[in-house]
Amino acid sequence: MVVLNKIYTRTGDDGTTALGSGERRPKYDLRVSAYGTVDETNAAIGVVRLHLADAPALDRMLGLIQNDLFDLGADLAVPQREGKAERLRMLASQVERLERDIDTLNAELSPLTSFVLPGGTPAAANLHLARTICRRAERIMVELAAKPDEPVSAAGIQYMNRLSDFLFVASRFQNNKGAGDVLWVPGQNR
Repeated sequence: MVVLNKIYTRTGDDGTTALGSGERRPKYDLRVSAYGTVDETNAAIGVVRLHLADAPALDRMLGLIQNDLFDLGADLAVPQREGKAERLRMLASQVERLERDIDTLNAELSPLTSFVLPGGTPAAANLHLARTICRRAERIMVELAAKPDEPVSAAGIQYMNRLSDFLFVASRFQNNKGAGDVLWVPGQNR
């Protein structure tokens, strides 16, 4: 259980922050950027959920995802090191649940005939925004994982890759199951 009695500590006033391991890093550190952008994805999903009064099943899926994203943030905030006690890590089962949810939503969608422009309903537009933030988080995580001595769980990277797919499919689902998608028309404005 997490207990937060005091919100400000002043320890970050010098431009550093503490990882979950206690190690101090600059606030611009790639690991801090990774879990910060995961948090940004989570916040964007919170905005989506404001528009889902008519979609309780999707809202439930997104609620599970928000919790998963906190798990991922915890995973990223405590780098896995040899000989250290194991902390909370992302699991393949979380990725598999996302895949099942993608398949459930996608089964009801009309086939795509073009790329989809971000837009449509407020929920769909915000799902597209969350998707682009998610992709940025994934890119940062992959860049971090490419660095020596900066482990990132494979399940965490897979989760973010699958989450962006989920958010895309969910946006189409919220656009009247694809019927309300705003499609790209190549060269339309020439």
